[in-house]
Parts: sequence; structure tokens; C-alpha cells
Amino acid sequence: MALLQRRRMRDRDAMIYGVLLILALAFPATVLYATGSSALISQAGHAGTFVLLAIGLNVVVGFAGLLDLGYAAFFAIGAYTYALFASSQLDSSPLHHSFHLPFWLMIFVGMFVAAAAGVILGFPTLRLRGDYLAIVTLGFGEIVPQLSYNLPQWTGGINAIGGIDSPSLPAWITGPWAGANNIAIIRPDVCPVLGSSTKFAPCFSFGFDPIAFYVLIVIMIIGAVILVGNLHRSRLGRAWMAIREDEVAAAAMGINTVTTKLLAFAIGASFSGFAGAYYGASFGLVSPDQFLFLVSVTVLVMVVLGGMGSIAGVIVGALVIYFVLNSILPQLPSTVESLANTFGLNSLNVQNGDWPGLAQETQRVSFLVYGLILVLMMLLRPQGIFPSRVREQELKHAAVQEDEAAVEAAHAG
Repeated sequence: MALLQRRRMRDRDAMIYGVLLILALAFPATVLYATGSSALISQAGHAGTFVLLAIGLNVVVGFAGLLDLGYAAFFAIGAYTYALFASSQLDSSPLHHSFHLPFWLMIFVGMFVAAAAGVILGFPTLRLRGDYLAIVTLGFGEIVPQLSYNLPQWTGGINAIGGIDSPSLPAWITGPWAGANNIAIIRPDVCPVLGSSTKFAPCFSFGFDPIAFYVLIVIMIIGAVILVGNLHRSRLGRAWMAIREDEVAAAAMGINTVTTKLLAFAIGASFSGFAGAYYGASFGLVSPDQFLFLVSVTVLVMVVLGGMGSIAGVIVGALVIYFVLNSILPQLPSTVESLANTFGLNSLNVQNGDWPGLAQETQRVSFLVYGLILVLMMLLRPQGIFPSRVREQELKHAAVQEDEAAVEAAHAG
């Protein structure tokens, strides 16, 4: 029975990955053909950042069972690491010298710096459990944005860091899709794009091309899924699951719980730093306002809603929540106003005394609608959209225990 359940889950995840991959490949061409604009492609690239964040947090929360409420801090560390070394910000710092290091190096540097921050935070605190650990991570998540605000010489403070370098490729492939007659590799010394013969001049700069960033984030997500999937099936992944189920029993079986939890924290933080470096490059601006507590909560909601412990489920959950927050809720006031006009309720759209009009009132309660969506989802499907096999069995076992306790209480009464 367990083998059949495992095979069913594996087939389900493979189908989800296949559907997501097909949609990801077809999305840019479909959007360009349908709208003639790349705005939705840019939004999809931004959604991909949250998918990366959700995959990383799933390692901490879903695999190891550690509640992290300060995940946005590592996101900020990765973004600022790239911004500092890919802009002119350090000219105004005590160093008085700026660096413009390549994106392909700094994205891994941002990942390792965030992982190191995870180790520094985790080493003295991971002996804590449950709510105590959550409070410590919450405090860390509040400290990092405040440091960003109060160190203007280094981080730009409230003015943020702008003018961040875009990624560039040393060579690129041209073909009919670029208007060329044949397929060829264009090298920097013959690059017609910039008209430069300088040996070290970048041949192709991403600039603010949303399609280039979209392709990059899709490749990064595929790599993240493969890496996390292998980790989940490894000995370390099994140790994480053992700690999540029962830390005392895991320690009794010889698992070093502190080191194992520290690895989960560091690996989860590294994904956040990885996503932060991409985020800084794609937006060209890094501000403390982008890494507040709301970001940590949003990513946690994505993980829980998608299905803790399920990589495929977490990806779907991240896309669903991002779509709700950035498409449904912003368009809700105008949609409700149009529906009122359609059904002849035009008077509701007119401001009258304390009534601000239906669109304005809907905008005020938009997050109430968001909360109701989450509450209904947790009531109807508490295990998440696509839960892992272990998580689904846990909830079924808990439900059976509750029913048995209720029956025993009824008989005792």
C-alpha cells in the first residue's frame, strides 16, 4: 500500500512538472502573440523569484520542520550583496571605490553570503524549538531591513541602491529568431550589437529585456528543483524528515540534530540569497522596503498552501498566491464596479456620504478577501493543494486520533 501511494505521488509530481514546463516554454510566445506586449512576461519573471524563495523555504519548513519567520532577511542579504558589487554605491562609502563584478560570479557569492548568514543565525539559536525559534527568526528578519535603513553610506538608506549592472553574456547565438539568415555564435570581437571590437566587451547585455530575465529564472528554477529533489531523496533529506517527525527519536538514532538543522537553515538561506541576487539584477534597484516582514509571511503562505514538503506543490502554491496578490486583488475594484454597472446597480458606484463608492470600498477590504480565500483553503484542504505523501498521512492520522478521542469522550460521558 505504501509503495502504491509513493508511486502515485511520484507520477502526480512528474505530471505537474511536465505541465509547468510546457506552460513555461509556451508562455512568452503566447503572450507576445496575444498582447504584443512583454509586461506579463516581466510579471512572470518576478513570480519566478517567489517560486525560488518558496522552494528554499520549503527546505526549512517542509523538510526539516523549522518555522522561519525572517526568511526575507536572507533575500535582502543576497540582493544587497549583488547591488554593492555591481553598482557605483561603494563610491560614496568609506571605501571610496566601486566594483562592477559580473552577475554570473556575484549570484553565487550572494548565495554563499546568505548561507553564511544562515549559519551565523542558526548556530546559537537552533537549539531552540517551535515558537521560540520563530521569534528569533522574526527578530532577525526585522533587524536586516532596519540596518539597511540606517547605513545609508553602504546601502543608500531610504534612497536605495540604483543603477545596478545587468547580466551580460560573453557570446550569444543568433539565428532566424533574431532576423539573421543562419545560426551562428557571435563572439565579442565580432559582435555587431554593440559595434565594439574590444576583446572583453560584453556581447549581449540583458538590459531590461523581460524575455531574457524570464529565460534565466526558468533555468534557475529547473536547477533548483533538481538540486532540492536530490537533497530530499538523500541521507540528509531523510535526516531532516526524521527530525521533523520526532527530534528526540532522531537524536536517539544517532542523528546530530543541531548540525542537520543548521544545514537545512543554511541551504534554505542560500536559495533566498540566490533569488535576491537575481531580483537585484532584474529590477536594477534594491530598497529596504522590498524586504519587510510581509515578504516572509507571503512566502510562508505559499509553502503551506502549496503543500509543505512537496516541491511541485510549493511551486504551484507560489504561482497561485502571486497571481492572487498581483492580478486578482489589484483588479478586483474595477471588476466589481463593472459588474455593478452590468446589473444596473450604478448607484453603488457613486460616492454618497460615508459611502466611498463600491470600487473604493472593495479596495479597502481587498486583503480581507485575501484572508477569506486562505481561511477557506485551509478549511477545505488543510494539507495544501498538492501535499507530500508524508504530510498527507500525518494529517489523516491526526484526524483519526481526533475522531477516536471524540468517541471515547462521548462514551465516557
